[in-house]
Amino acid sequence: MAARLVVAVNAAAGGGRARAAGDRAVAALEAAGHQVERLAAETSGAMEGALRAIAARDETDAVIVVGGDGSIHIAVNALARSSTPLGIVAAGTGNDVARCLGLPHADPDAAVAVLVAALAGDEPRTRSIDAVRVSTGRWFVGMLSAGFDAAVNERANRMTRLSGTPRYVVAVLLEVVHLHARRFRITIDRDTRRLDAVLVTVGNTASIGGGMRLAPDAKVDDGLLDVLVATPLSRGELLRLLPKVFRGAHVNDDHVSIERGRVITIDVDDHGPIPVTYADGERFGPLPVTLEVVSGALQVLV
Repeated sequence: MAARLVVAVNAAAGGGRARAAGDRAVAALEAAGHQVERLAAETSGAMEGALRAIAARDETDAVIVVGGDGSIHIAVNALARSSTPLGIVAAGTGNDVARCLGLPHADPDAAVAVLVAALAGDEPRTRSIDAVRVSTGRWFVGMLSAGFDAAVNERANRMTRLSGTPRYVVAVLLEVVHLHARRFRITIDRDTRRLDAVLVTVGNTASIGGGMRLAPDAKVDDGLLDVLVATPLSRGELLRLLPKVFRGAHVNDDHVSIERGRVITIDVDDHGPIPVTYADGERFGPLPVTLEVVSGALQVLV
């Protein structure tokens, strides 16, 4: 089929590598016979607004995003529960969403080849995946972090000389001096528990930080969220756990637990500063938040 496509490029993603990847994606899709409109915007808000308008018109066969998890996050907020499929050319630093979907996460040209193949039939080849609706009205598709993991994400976002996993690991090493527990109140499908924890992560996908498998068994199409909690541990214990995260072996530690549910509420029960959350690597706002997984909320080209 000759598809009508919009290619949204985050030119800053991947240290600027996404711009060139976007050029190659447009060229390859046009060469395959598709009608391609390239979308550029000065801000993430403008990009999301433009994509929302495109989805509302329902005249586009697919939106292709060239960038990292933050760019996908923008598209998810525009396309969730719409009939417009999302195509992903991973060209950011972590690319965890593409990684967890089994799409190319380190080779933009291979990602474009997947899209060309997905659009080659009479109908686009898509996969239905879950997305997470937040009480703030926002959506995410990967992981939401609260506690130490959110502090690490915030520090990593301020670092410009490293990318991917090395940036996240260095951020952990720098942030660990501030490690402290908070009293969290977590409700999983109406079951509320109060506990001291240093880290709370809710995963729709399995990894964060360029392949750190915090919720190794999370699946993006099972209608469930994986809630990982790390109870108080010392700085040394946390650093000893860090290498295990890349294999998902940290879940065997006595400090770590994972439960699953469909609706999750996270809040704090102490008098410290209100923690800020991160989702899909983007600053998301303070606690409390309620998260609800919506099955099949997004169609992805595969």
